[in-house]
Amino acid sequence: MSRVVGKVAIVTGGGTGIGRATATRLAEEGAIVTIAEFNSDSGQAAAAALGGQAQFIQHDVREEASWQNLFATVADSHGRPDILVNNAGILATKDNQSLALTEMAQWRAIQAVNVEGVFLGCKYGVAAMCAGGGRAKGGDGGGAIVNLSSLAAMLGTPYTIAYGASKGAVRQMTKSVAIDCARKGLGIRCNSVHPGMIQTDMGDQVLGLGGGDREKRFASRMRLIPMGEPGQAVDVANCILFLASDEARHITGAELVVDGGINSI
Repeated sequence: MSRVVGKVAIVTGGGTGIGRATATRLAEEGAIVTIAEFNSDSGQAAAAALGGQAQFIQHDVREEASWQNLFATVADSHGRPDILVNNAGILATKDNQSLALTEMAQWRAIQAVNVEGVFLGCKYGVAAMCAGGGRAKGGDGGGAIVNLSSLAAMLGTPYTIAYGASKGAVRQMTKSVAIDCARKGLGIRCNSVHPGMIQTDMGDQVLGLGGGDREKRFASRMRLIPMGEPGQAVDVANCILFLASDEARHITGAELVVDGGINSI
């Protein structure tokens, strides 16, 4: 398959879950993938599983210097990046995230990863994709940025208030980056993907927030999904692949929801 053949792709948080599934699908379709992951064990394992020219770079999305190092290393290895998937994110740092019980330390930790990490990725990603002049200056710039938001950006989330707020920020930031790049003629598209209930480690973590019976909570959530089942990581990865490919050449500032129909009720 060759939907992104020869394209240089970076996936943050690519060691597990949706990130790993995305890295796999991009590699299967011909991309040269860099897994940028904070956890070295999962990052190295994911890169080794991809084989070929795939590489792992330890990366902290909260740190500006880490982003600078990431793009410099990728440029040295493979040249200018074509695809950036800002996937790295966290749900919580404690067992409860209701309004009354969310402390500032948890709020700030979530915003640092989920919002500031995406901001830095977009900032340095656009600069890296424009290396060589960019299309506005007659160069060979251009590319695709896909930001992982969430269904939580579109609905009230009283039990995950900090997480929901962070994903709402990603939703808005994506549109702002998209318009900025389009108006400057950079040839860089920026879109967001909004998963609903997906069977990953983070999906399991959601069921555990606030205590209570996990099985009852799972059954309750299943009743909200018109299609009757949770999504899989590959379902989200396939949507990211589409937005990263040239098939989506006229799509920017869009939000692609992957939720089995919850948001349509």
